[in-house]
Amino acid sequence: MFFAYLLGSIPSAVWVGKFFFGTDVREHGSGNSGATNTFRVLGKRAGIPVLILDSAKGFGAVMLAYLISQVPPGTPDFVNTELVLGTSAVLGHIFPVFAGFRGGKGVATLLGVTLALNPITSLVCIGIFFLFFLGTHYVSLSSISAGVSYPIVLIVLFGHHTVPSHIIFAVMVAILTLITHQKNLERLLSRTESKMFLIKRKQEEDETSEEGALS
Repeated sequence: MFFAYLLGSIPSAVWVGKFFFGTDVREHGSGNSGATNTFRVLGKRAGIPVLILDSAKGFGAVMLAYLISQVPPGTPDFVNTELVLGTSAVLGHIFPVFAGFRGGKGVATLLGVTLALNPITSLVCIGIFFLFFLGTHYVSLSSISAGVSYPIVLIVLFGHHTVPSHIIFAVMVAILTLITHQKNLERLLSRTESKMFLIKRKQEEDETSEEGALS
């Protein structure tokens, strides 16, 4: 469990930002060291690697169950081990020991955890995320929608075959998503939340590159 926490504590956004772009993403944008703020501050060249790394932390933490558990995969005890490891990684991302306990909101790391636990449910929630994102361009609202949908999708698709502790975990994911996005909810209600336009971002990057070439 402690190793899973340390794995989750790897501050991908902070290290990628500082080592490759000379920027601490926590000092810009929303102030979070997560994939969304990295996309917003540094663009897709930094955002995509951070998203992959943060998701890999959660996925890898759950996979540790195959190394340390002495019970067969799929059994309640095995699933409980996976849940403890995955939760530890998410807590590590939110409160990283390697970055002064100033982390992100855990969405990307949760994505990796849920992919390892139940890929189909996770993929459906990813689809929900993109539906909301394409319709609203609010990453926060899309993340909230996907997180809140997670227990619903899990119960509808696999309710009769799911370990009860997994359902409890899914409900906690929804609650955690709402808690960590409290400020975003306030900005959404006041209509001051920032939108993200992937096409516009690309245009801005191209314009910036052209300006740099002409200067």
